[in-house]
This record gives sequence, C-alpha cells and structure tokens, in this order.
Amino acid sequence: MSDEITTPQEDMPQDRSAESGVSAESHSAYKVPVSDKPDIKFQLSGMFQNWFLDYASYVILERAVPHLADGLKPVQRRILHAMKLLDDGRFNKVANVVGHTMQFHPHGDASIGDALVQLGQKDLLIECQGNWGNILTGDSAAAPRYIEARLSKFALDVVFNPKTTEWKLSYDGRKKEPVTLPVKFPLLLAQGVEGIAVGLASKILPHNFNEILQAAVAYLRGEEFHLYPDFQTGGFIDVSKYNDGERGGSVKVRAKIEKIDNRTLSIVEIPYGKTTSTLIESILKAQDKGKIKIRKVDDNTAQHAEILVHLIPGTSSDKAIDALYAFTDCEVSISPNCCVINEDKPHFMTVSDLLRISVENTKELLHKELLIQKGEAQEILHFASLEKIFIEKRIYKDKEFEESRSMDEAIAHVDKRLEPFKPSFIREVTSDDILKLMEIKMARILKFNSEKADELIAAKKEQIAQIDYDIDHLVDYTIKWYDSLKEKYGSRYPRLTEVRSFDTIEATKVVEANERLYINKEEGFIGTSLKKDEFVCNCSDIDDIILFYRDGKYKVVKVSEKMFVGKNLLHIAVFKKNDKRTIYNAVYRDGKAGLHYMKRFAVTGVTRDKEYDLTQGKPGSRVVWFTANPNGEAEVLRVTFVPKPRMKTLFVDRDFSEIAIKGRQSMGNILTKNEIHRISLKERGGSTLGGRKVWFDRDVLRLNYDGRGEYLGEFHGDDQVLVVLENGEFCTTTSDATNHYDPNILRIEKFDPDKVWTVALYDAAQGYPYLKRFVFEAGSRKQSFLGDNPDSRLLLITDTSYPRIEVAFGEGDSFREPMVVNAAEFIAVKGFKAKGKRLTTYSVATINELEPLRQEDDSVVEDDSSVETDTFMDSNVDKPEDSASGQMTLF
Repeated sequence: MSDEITTPQEDMPQDRSAESGVSAESHSAYKVPVSDKPDIKFQLSGMFQNWFLDYASYVILERAVPHLADGLKPVQRRILHAMKLLDDGRFNKVANVVGHTMQFHPHGDASIGDALVQLGQKDLLIECQGNWGNILTGDSAAAPRYIEARLSKFALDVVFNPKTTEWKLSYDGRKKEPVTLPVKFPLLLAQGVEGIAVGLASKILPHNFNEILQAAVAYLRGEEFHLYPDFQTGGFIDVSKYNDGERGGSVKVRAKIEKIDNRTLSIVEIPYGKTTSTLIESILKAQDKGKIKIRKVDDNTAQHAEILVHLIPGTSSDKAIDALYAFTDCEVSISPNCCVINEDKPHFMTVSDLLRISVENTKELLHKELLIQKGEAQEILHFASLEKIFIEKRIYKDKEFEESRSMDEAIAHVDKRLEPFKPSFIREVTSDDILKLMEIKMARILKFNSEKADELIAAKKEQIAQIDYDIDHLVDYTIKWYDSLKEKYGSRYPRLTEVRSFDTIEATKVVEANERLYINKEEGFIGTSLKKDEFVCNCSDIDDIILFYRDGKYKVVKVSEKMFVGKNLLHIAVFKKNDKRTIYNAVYRDGKAGLHYMKRFAVTGVTRDKEYDLTQGKPGSRVVWFTANPNGEAEVLRVTFVPKPRMKTLFVDRDFSEIAIKGRQSMGNILTKNEIHRISLKERGGSTLGGRKVWFDRDVLRLNYDGRGEYLGEFHGDDQVLVVLENGEFCTTTSDATNHYDPNILRIEKFDPDKVWTVALYDAAQGYPYLKRFVFEAGSRKQSFLGDNPDSRLLLITDTSYPRIEVAFGEGDSFREPMVVNAAEFIAVKGFKAKGKRLTTYSVATINELEPLRQEDDSVVEDDSSVETDTFMDSNVDKPEDSASGQMTLF
C-alpha cells in the first residue's frame, strides 16, 4: 500500500468524486491515476499485502490468541483489571464492569459483555450473581444490567500484584493498563481457550485444577507428569491420541449414557462444546435418516443434564447406545491446537511445555515478591534502628542540633552523631533518612517504648532471615505455594470427565436396518426402490452388498436405490467387513472342460466395486455349488458321476469339513477327476470353527474376540456370560460384543449353571452376618442375592468347591479366638433367594477364606484338628492358613 492512501473508503470511483465536488486533480494527492477514458483502473499493488498483514497481526496479537505469560486474551485481561479497580468486596453490576472496561478496550460493549459471561461461566476467577446462562442448555445470560459479578478469592490471591506488574498506556493514552497480569497459576490450562484469528486458530482444552497443581509440583521435583483435559460438562474422554495438546492430536469425548430400563436411556453428561439442544437436534436428525429407532426425546435438564431417549419397543438398548455414539453428537472428536503469544509472536507448543513455562514464570514472580518483601522489611528495620538511636541517644536534644541555623547544619550534626552506629545499619544512612527522623512528632518521642522497638527490630530480622531462606530454597517455596492453593481451593474442583479408552464402533454394525433390498433377476437390477420385485434382506443405507456370480466373479458394491448388476447372480447378501466367521463353500469347474475343485474361504476385506474371481480365471469356468455359512458350517456333498464302462462306483461323498479354510485366491482341492453328472446335498454339517473365544476388556467394559483383556472362555451356541456386581446384583448375558456392562463389576465369567457359590453377607434387617451357598440362575434381568434390604452388603464371595471361612471378632469380642467354619458342612446348597444361616451374634471385624481341606476330587487333606461348625460357639477352631484356593473376593 502506498503511504499516500489513508483508508480503503477514500479509494472511490470517479463519478462519486464528482458528485461530492472533489476534482480530478484532488485525487492526484492519493496517487490514483485518472484517465480521460471512461474505463478507470486503480493501482492496488501492495495495498492488500500491507493492509491485510496489519489487520491479521492486530487480530492475532490483540484479540484472538492468549498470551503465554498470564494465559489471557486482551479483553479478558482488561476486564479483570477493571474489576480490580472497582473491587471493594461487594458485587458490581455487569453493565458497570463493562463500562469501566471500555476505558481500556477499544471495542464495543457487546464483545466485553460476552467475554465477561464466558469468564464467569468457567467458575474460577469471577463470582457470579443472577442468571448467567447455562452451559448445558446453551441458554444465554440475562442482560448486563440484571446480573452482578465480583472477583473470586482465588483471583485476588493469584492474579494481581501492582508491585510486580508491567504497565503501559491504554489505547487513548488516558489510563494505564497491565501489559500482562502477574498470574501465579497456569490459568490457560485450567480455563482453556478458543480463538479464531486471521489464518490462525488457538484451541486449548481445560484441565483439572488439582491435576494442574500436582503436575506443577511434579515438575519442580523433577518427576514425570501427564495432563489430560477435564470438562465442566463431564462425560468420558479418550486421550490415547491427545499428543500432549499439540496440534495434530485429537481426543474423543463421549456423553455419559445410562440405561433406566430396556426402553429408556438417560444422557446425564454431555460432550464438551455441545449443549442439550444441539445434542437433541443431532439425535432427531439421526432418527429422520433411520440410523436409530426412537419414540421420543425429553429434555429434563436443570442444574444437571438429563436427556431421556425413549426407544421403540423391540429395539436393543445396547445397540441404541452404540448408535447414539456412532451417528449423533454423543461422541465428538476435538482437535486441540496449543497456540499462544510470546514475545509478540504466535508460538505452537505442548501442554507440558506450557505448564513448565508457567511454573517457571510463577517461580520468578514469587522470587520478585520475596525480594520486594525483603526490601520493605529492610527499610522498616533500617528506620526502626535509626529511630531507636535517635530517640534513646536524645540526639534531638543536642545543643548543636537545637542551635542549627539551617537544615543542612542539622542534617550534618545528626549524621555525625550517627557515625559510631553506622556499621550496625543494614545500609548507608542518607539525607532522606535523616529528614524522615526530623519528621517524628514529639508525641511519638514521648511514648517511645524501647522494648517494643527491640521487639520490632527482632521481628523484622527474623522475617528477613526467613525471606532469605525462602529465596535460597525457592523451589521448595514454590511447591508450598502450589500446595497451599490446592489445600485452599482444590475441594471445589473434582475431576468431572472420566478418562477411559473407547472401542471403535463400526457404524455398519449398529445402524438400524432402515431399508429393504430387492432384486429383479430378469432385468439384472438390485436396489431399495424396487419394491415390486423379490425381497432379499433388510439393510441400512450405509451397508455394502457382496455379489457372487455363476462364472466365479464377485465384488462388493454400495447400497443404492437402483443398480444394474447383471443377470447371472448366484448369491447376494450384506457384506460385513473383517468377518472371519462367515465361510463360503464352493465347487467350481476350471474352464469349459477342466477338473472340478472345492474350496472354503472367507472374504474379510475387499476394495469396493473391484471385481475378484474365486476360480482360477480360465474362460468358461463355472460355479456348480455355493453356500454362505454364517458360522463356518461345512456340509457333506454327494457327487454322482457320469456312468462309464468298468466304473465300479457311480458316486462319492465329499465333506467340506475335511477342507482347510484358506485365502479367497486359493485354488482349492480337486473334487474328482471323473466326469460329474450331478452334485447334491447329502448332509448338513456343523460349524468347523469351534466355539468363539471371548475376552472382557475392563477399560471399555465390552466383550471382544480380539484377545484384549480378561479371557472368559470359548462360547458355543447358547452359552452365556455371568455378571456379578459389587452391590450383590447378578444377571446373565449373551456373548455379543455389542453388550454394555456396568463399571462396578465384581466378577464376570462364562456362566456355569452347576457351579456352587459361597457368600458371606451382612443382613441389615437382622444385624448379623450370614452364610449361604447357592447356584446362580440364568436371566437377563438383574436380581440380588443379598435380599430385599438395600443396606445389606456383601462381605465375601467365592466359587471354591469346599471353602473354609474364618470369622475374626471385632470390638468388644476381640479377645475371642477366630471362628473357622466349613461352609459345605455348615449349610446346604439352596436357592440364591434363601436367607442363609447366621454365622455368629458377636461383633465381627473381618471374614476371610482359608485354604480348603477338601478339593474338587473329594480328597481330604489330613488334619488333626476338628472343625466345630456351631454358629454361636468359637471353641475348638482351626488356626487360619496363609492363603485360600479358588477365586474369591474379600471386602
């Protein structure tokens, strides 16, 4: 841009200049060439570059990106500075705060008001009074004239100190404002920030208050630390790709969804950056698209989030939860971008680096404050020493002092009298010190108390010594500072967002089958709009379809309303990626007159719309037998030959279970070298894949087949999973990987209906411990084996066949020897609802399991002691063993 051009508005067309009475010659001052031709061209070279860069720099440095030193944007810093000037301990109208802030911020009141509301909603620096909006629902705050604010005690403790603040003139030169505030806490990490500048953005996620302080202390001690985001809205967060907050990383945030019953889900915590309104809107959009089947959605959010999702009868609640995560804003991905201003330039860094710099800055600020405190204490000590000598030595009564003809003579006399004492002073005595002595009033001299003066001097010396110690041990002093903040304010900020790993939800597995697939075999079309043709299967609009042809070709295509696929289709079905359980059994002829081969293969992953071949690719090849088996079933074929002279047998049986499952490109095994007349099914076979091995991953509370977590066993057909919860409830579920489980799982394993369980429990109704033995019953509904009283609690549970229980007595009965009970002899196996048998009426401290004397094979371990099983007597008992066998849980 040329220096002569002042503003873009001044660069106007010629006709407007004429209308305003400005001559063509006057435009020459702006270097805009004027031509006699009607087509006028303006020279804009350099204008865009310079103006745009100036504007971009201003937005980056003065509006959108926070400063590294205090973690604040300019508008936030000016709001806090204005509130400090207004602070008298009482609430101020927000409109008043906004007006005072406008003395420092050169923008409108709306931007200041919005920034102030955002600061207040973070519940850290500002105490709010009135309707400040709701971060859960997205409701805005009341008008500034109706709401009030004041600085929090935390802000007053950590944000302000005019003695260590660097000042500059405000935009109009009338006021002073801080360059940065002397913040002694990583505000940027605690509050988070989001700003969009010109060609640059900053997005720093908020972190937990206490964890920030712990990390700061760990850094000062040279220990390793990790920081993960924590949001006011709660929910779950997967930080496996957080990348320490640096750009390029990401986190996944999920809402917390609870099952009220099989038909009702409750969203009690929402993802960061979302509101209940936007969340409900995304759920309704997913419903409109047929991704999820719901009846209605109710928003009961008040102080806490509560969105009720009512499902259509017959809909799986587990599948609905997955669908909410897959197709709605119940799961969002956030990409942090830790960008801050340092030395008038934007810098990208990690959260850990930001914490380290903040801690070093806090340490330096504390050092400055100590030096200031030391200097102030030294000045008080210095003058107190001067004053003591001046008064006690009665220098003010000296004849030379009283007869001094000028101030200079008086000063010289006092200085001379102080000469013997100067080595004891902490610094040189100046004329200003002596002038200050002369200002002492006679009333003070008359009331002077030497003992109190000595106490003051001793106290100041002690204070200076402590300050010197703190300066020499600055790291320890800074640690104490952070510990004091945690002790004072930490209880207000518990972690709200649970850190956990997320399993990847495949959308095709949880989407509702909202479409019906049809086929027109005569014309060779498939699609969801061919409703008058033959029905194939239910599917969703995001599914893939696998097509097998009679010539051995196959491919995967996308579901569409209508698609031409050809007339020689052999098999059509919904394709499941990475499905190793669906096995295809095929017999094909190699070429027009070649041999017949049989093969078994799975199709786990292919490129969409790319054509593959299950034969060897010779012209004239043809598939003569084909089955798709969802669980790896292997049938037996009867192959009938074309009769020939001297042929001893006209048929042979071939079992697919004798053929190994290989890759889809394998040739297969030769079926026969004889000419085949017919192939028919002799017998349907079972699965050759065996049971499915199932694991339980406690990180994501899901079953899986990939070897992650705790191995539960090999599951066949109707085998079920037993789930025992810490509150005494139990249920059985299928081994489906889409099942959801509660986080308070005590035991989870393959369900054995014959396994006997032994439970020690505290019966709240009776007030005594009981023992019971039972077998669990299958059922998807949760039932309790502790009884109907909600205050009853579980003391011990074990699946040892013949357990021995040791009862140690508690307060008042601790002198008694522990009682040992042989559970199998003590009580018979009954139903899980049975009350059980009381163990003792004495107070009980602990109940433990001992090594059993009898094993599963009914062998008896030799033992000389006899076990007394009387409920109330504790004589003749065995001494406790070191350990117990089997799986047991103590409380």
